[in-house]
Amino acid sequence: MAGHSKWANIKRRKAVVDAKRGKLFTKVSKEIIVAARLGGGDPDGNARLRMAIENARSVSMPVDTIKRAILRGTGELEGTTYEDVIYEGYGPAGVAIIVVCTTDHRNRTTQDLRATFSKYGGNLGETNSVSWNFTRRGEIRVETTLSEDELLLHGLEAGAEDVVMIDDGALFFCPVETLGTCANSLTGASLAVREQRIVFEPGTMVNVTDEEHVKLLDKLLDVLDDYDDVQEVFHNADEE
Repeated sequence: MAGHSKWANIKRRKAVVDAKRGKLFTKVSKEIIVAARLGGGDPDGNARLRMAIENARSVSMPVDTIKRAILRGTGELEGTTYEDVIYEGYGPAGVAIIVVCTTDHRNRTTQDLRATFSKYGGNLGETNSVSWNFTRRGEIRVETTLSEDELLLHGLEAGAEDVVMIDDGALFFCPVETLGTCANSLTGASLAVREQRIVFEPGTMVNVTDEEHVKLLDKLLDVLDDYDDVQEVFHNADEE
């Protein structure tokens, strides 16, 4: 089973889910809009849109709000045009950080993130400056009371590669290409799938022990998570 530190991304995602509903809906809506713009408004033929809609439902986004986001993405309703941008950089103690954004103004977002990294002891890097140390994988979060052994059996049948227990259930990991089918299989096994997404999983971890570095890193990650254009933040910090 893969190990996770107290800075694991699931902790920070849950903090976002627990935050102000309007802010969360904005992030989810942006993902639906971009998915519909890039792949069309039919979720049956657009895997990214289908995943975005499922995630929107998991946070109780109203059906009408989901429909409007799809129509904005396809151009049937007027609205802001968003694009995906992935930023890479280093935080305190040389921690590698990947920031996935959805923005309507790339230059503004770049400037804001550069200033944020600098303020908290890091620096924004170039493309591929840290991504070489990360592997893209599919991640599925389920709420369940089943044991790890039972979940392992379900995961193997669904095509998952790994399962990690968390406070309210488990995380299943699978190849990006099979994320949708794996999630469908787990749902078919009567597991409550609450989220499915693509993650950047670090290879080599950085052990952060200096108290000042810990404070700066924690603040940097919190500020990044709270920034409106940021969808996801991944890093390789380990406190142990």
